[in-house]
Amino acid sequence: MPVDRVLPTAESRDLLDLVRDLIAKEVAPRAAGDEAEGRFPREVFTTLGRSGLLGLPYPEEYGGAAQPYEVYLQVVEELAGAYLAVGLGLSVHTLSCFPVAAYAGEERRAELLPTMIGGETLGAYCLSEPHSGSDAAALSTQAAADGEGGYVVNGVKAWTTHGGVADFYTLMARTSGAGARGISCLHVPADSPGLSFGRPERKMGMRSSPTAQVRLDGVRLGPDALVGAEGEGFRIAMAALDGGRLGIAACAVGVAQAALDAATAYARERRQFGSRIADFQGVGFMLADMATQVAAARSLYLDAARLRDAGRPYGTRAAMAKLFASDMAMRVTTDAVQVFGGYGYVEDFLVERLMREAKVLQIVEGTNQIQRLVISRALTKDAT
Repeated sequence: MPVDRVLPTAESRDLLDLVRDLIAKEVAPRAAGDEAEGRFPREVFTTLGRSGLLGLPYPEEYGGAAQPYEVYLQVVEELAGAYLAVGLGLSVHTLSCFPVAAYAGEERRAELLPTMIGGETLGAYCLSEPHSGSDAAALSTQAAADGEGGYVVNGVKAWTTHGGVADFYTLMARTSGAGARGISCLHVPADSPGLSFGRPERKMGMRSSPTAQVRLDGVRLGPDALVGAEGEGFRIAMAALDGGRLGIAACAVGVAQAALDAATAYARERRQFGSRIADFQGVGFMLADMATQVAAARSLYLDAARLRDAGRPYGTRAAMAKLFASDMAMRVTTDAVQVFGGYGYVEDFLVERLMREAKVLQIVEGTNQIQRLVISRALTKDAT
């Protein structure tokens, strides 16, 4: 059943109606088939862009919709509940656009952003490497000065969503010494000579969303590839991830809501011992706990989004939202499979796929162990 949402304006309510209509016509009908075949739904992202949904939080002057994060995230949730590869793909694309939108110069923003958010191009975000995932400051991809103001880039990025299908890559690379201060952010077009990709990973879930290594072998970039200042890349990456973690939280709530809806509908219809299984306390209480957890996670990510929209610090709250929502999604989807019994364990029923998909949300954009580290450090740091 559709979530009864509280949205700030009539415009945002109309937007959500548009999203739900698009989901019913263009997104949900293809999800199961795409996942079974491992088929990337590129044309869906083109449709999202032409409908104005790839640039929701970005300024109207660049073709965006200037919507608050509170609204954007609820769109992500709706899409993820129907087809996680699309909802998470929107979140990753938004994350990939953020450095240009927030840190590039005015001329560069005007050049790049309209195409990036208009549906003609799709982005990917390259931070993790085979030997530096959680420890992002230890990345080793090198962007050496070429003597003409540009860079020659060598290295390998790992676990890249949209790797091999994106049109541009937002890359974090080392332009000077060791540590976080030596990292810079670069915009890399997909047709750059020397850029290649590994075989897509064979994943437990999200099979229609390619995840692959990005390999840079002598990739030459001009001076305009630099986003922000040299040495500012790590700060840009962390700022982007704060918003990205809210996107993952919204995805988790969408997946969990879909599992709750499926389990509730099944429990109403399935009869055992002459009664609906929904009327058995063991099942009814399980559904009640699932619904409460979904509502709590939604409130947490919306609270963090409202802090962001108000221009207030929200990074710790974003980590909390990502941690709680993704752990919640794993519990709720597992319980949904249990409500279905044996049927929940077979691919003919949606909850089997949702449970597999939920797992990745505890890992991407910083594992939940890293989220706990972020939160605990915020709680215990010395006041200044």
